[in-house]
Amino acid sequence: MSDYEIIIGLEIHVQLNTQSKMFSGDSNADALEPNVQVSPISLGHPGTLPMINKKAVEYAVLAGLALNSEIAKFTKFDRKHYFYPDLPKGYQTSQFDQPICVGGYLDVYDANKEIFRVNLERIHMEEDSAKNVHMSDATLVDFNRAGSPLVEIVTKPDIHDPKTARLFLQELQTLVRYIGISDADMEKGHMRADANISLRPVGDDALYPKIEVKNLNSFKAVEKALLYEINRQTKLWDKQEAPEVTETRGWDEAEQKTVRQRVKEEAADYRYFPEPDLPPLTLTDEYIDDLRRRMPELPQQRRERFRVEYFLSMYDASVLVNSSDVSNYYEHVISELQGWLYSLDSTEGSNEEIWDINGKKLCRLACNWITSEIFGLLSKSKQPFSALKVTAENLAELMTMVYENKINSSAAQTILKHMFEHGSDPSQVMEEQDLEQMQDEDALGKLCDEAIAMNPAVIEEIKSGKDRKLMFLVGQVMKATNGKANPQMVTDLLRDKIDLK
Repeated sequence: MSDYEIIIGLEIHVQLNTQSKMFSGDSNADALEPNVQVSPISLGHPGTLPMINKKAVEYAVLAGLALNSEIAKFTKFDRKHYFYPDLPKGYQTSQFDQPICVGGYLDVYDANKEIFRVNLERIHMEEDSAKNVHMSDATLVDFNRAGSPLVEIVTKPDIHDPKTARLFLQELQTLVRYIGISDADMEKGHMRADANISLRPVGDDALYPKIEVKNLNSFKAVEKALLYEINRQTKLWDKQEAPEVTETRGWDEAEQKTVRQRVKEEAADYRYFPEPDLPPLTLTDEYIDDLRRRMPELPQQRRERFRVEYFLSMYDASVLVNSSDVSNYYEHVISELQGWLYSLDSTEGSNEEIWDINGKKLCRLACNWITSEIFGLLSKSKQPFSALKVTAENLAELMTMVYENKINSSAAQTILKHMFEHGSDPSQVMEEQDLEQMQDEDALGKLCDEAIAMNPAVIEEIKSGKDRKLMFLVGQVMKATNGKANPQMVTDLLRDKIDLK
């Protein structure tokens, strides 16, 4: 057992997907060429005046509502001074003492699969800096990103292991995508994390100087950087050389280690003062309540609903809900399957009773085909889910064909592959390729008789108790029908003919 407790807090920058930047009309889209989405305002030219992006404020409030924060009725912007090549004005317009959101929390499943609450310190709005591009003989600056709208989400030091930090970030990414405020693509820089970590002796309540690892752009990098820091700081504590000052370090992916960059600045070093060119914001109850009413179903709510309503395990529900596009698609498939089921002539009772009997199997069947077969085809072809040609209606039809044993699993996979490539109708593919499952009991019975007659030794082994040999006979019948026979019907027929109980 370690002698030290791990203390981790995260600062996450989320780029808002507004059309324009935080304080100017420059495009906020990803650009292919450097320095093409700039203006005198985003380049910090003297005499220019910023204007607040109304949509960015709305998105910040939505983030606060989704993260259970208190929304400030009065908030303002401040100037945060520091001098880097990627900061054209020599200061960043941010929020200091009166952020737009205070407190809040996000619940995640921790490393032990238990709900763990990570409390938030604040959420504030700010503009992004430009991007340094390091060459072998020079550093170039791309100002396309300068002025892009950000929310910075700051957690309390509630996290105590790197895996939980990664899980928190993954849950946060899913959340901001659900509420539609950001693509949160870490590889593209839409979401970046700074990880603050310190150690302390077990039983000690003090907070010691933290190490801030800056600009981590993948979940894996966050986890690996924190693991490295735990090991490095443990050795320092063991040698009685624990960090004495707050320090900023960077993650060197090639060397798989953190590298010291500078001693961390404190608030006084930034010389904050209120932004004189921007008026304070006053948010009304009506404004906040209107945004609250527009809040979509959030991931945790949807997971729990999927688990109960669609008879899924928490794992399966989580896989589906990780993407709103996938979960919406799944619900569309289930809706189509329900419509098909209720349209059948049945003596089983009301729609509710019919669903109680068949729903569990259909829901799990659809989940398995989406998360296994469709995800597999997308991965193999390196396509995003948004490029999927298989409509929910067509997948539901394929599921009904499997459920009614019109086709076997092998034929269904063949049909799905054709649907994936061409967007085909499953019934049409089944007919064109003659894949409908053979269920003629008389014809299958004759094939079973032939298999029994041709394999007397196998029959003796089966009768002596070697039941697994029965599958050999099933295989012979399947071979004779080119895989089109209903395997369960063949198995039952063989058992009857061999007189197996």
